[in-house]
Amino acid sequence: MKLVRFIADVNVEKPIVDYLSEDGYDIKWIPNYDCEITDENLLNLANKEKRILITNDKDFGELIFLQEKLSTGIILIRIKGQKTKEKLSLVKKLLKNYSHKLLNHFTVITEKKIRFIPLEGIR
Repeated sequence: MKLVRFIADVNVEKPIVDYLSEDGYDIKWIPNYDCEITDENLLNLANKEKRILITNDKDFGELIFLQEKLSTGIILIRIKGQKTKEKLSLVKKLLKNYSHKLLNHFTVITEKKIRFIPLEGIR
């Protein structure tokens, strides 16, 4: 079992969740638990269980930076359209090269780059 633990939002594609599980990560996929969970409650659950939240929902940026909600870490996948294979490829690259930077960061993945925004001191 790998050290980093994840929780995947309802909008995260199943192949990404399956890959993480098969690669030995502890991952919880929200559709298996509660499809009606609010963003704020999902963030609270991620924090309580010390999991990094994976999502396609940019609303979490507002919760973190405008409402100053604390977070263990978030990975926001910002790929236009339903390009699951491309998303999976970028998640693999992220984990291979940058897994040490995920905790306490708001990570944004796009087709062109990966950005890491530190979450320390947002309050």
